[in-house]
Amino acid sequence: MSDSPAPRPPIDLDRLVAPTGWRVEVEAATPSTNAAVAERGRAGEEPGLVLVTEHQTAGRGRLDRTWETPARSSLTFSVLLRPDVPAQAWSWIPLLTGYAVQAALADRLPDIALKWPNDVLVDGGDSGAGRKVAGILVERIETDRGPMAVVGIGINVDQTLDELPIALATSVSLETGEPVERTGLLGQVLGSLHGLQGLLDDTEALRRAYADVCVTLGRTVDVHLPDGTVRRGEALDIDATGALVVGTDDGAFTVAAGDVVHVRPA
Repeated sequence: MSDSPAPRPPIDLDRLVAPTGWRVEVEAATPSTNAAVAERGRAGEEPGLVLVTEHQTAGRGRLDRTWETPARSSLTFSVLLRPDVPAQAWSWIPLLTGYAVQAALADRLPDIALKWPNDVLVDGGDSGAGRKVAGILVERIETDRGPMAVVGIGINVDQTLDELPIALATSVSLETGEPVERTGLLGQVLGSLHGLQGLLDDTEALRRAYADVCVTLGRTVDVHLPDGTVRRGEALDIDATGALVVGTDDGAFTVAAGDVVHVRPA
């Protein structure tokens, strides 16, 4: 018997329920939806564009990591937005996006949670070994009409174990044991992102909501800083800017940018 996955149907735009005013386009293959949407935003595209690719061949994540996924096995898309919020609220857009994806998947995956700043994972409980199911990359671009946000989302939907990019990854179908209909799931995620944008007007409410589902808090973490150093401490809180507050024997420090690794208990 072959272990190859069953045929994977394409996204069906005729059945997709998208937020009012958002325009969804699907391409067969794209090196990077974020790069394509950023280019169109700079060229005059209006907010509300959603570009979905069935096969992203040069996806880019945080710290410029790249990956490629099998065709039609994921939901990989970018949304062009022009948030009408104060400058200090922009740092919350990646966290809001993670929260929106977590909320959209929660009915299927009861153990879905967030790892600061914007990884969506199936929580591993006290072991700390959460399995990543989605990642997010938000980029700010400057245009003639002011700054815009390119919100990139990648969700592992139908990958088998052999198709996942890293050992501590998973897919929605692996977790549920059932095939996942991607068109409906895309509509859920877009609806969640659209509906929760209002939280950017009340970042304290967003901070509380995010903290409730962030399993980084309370854990020992190694923080890999942009200068190459690593600091270990306990993740204590999310501050008013969305930065992670980490406590050490030498006092607390905040992390606005860096790679955070959950340290497994000895």
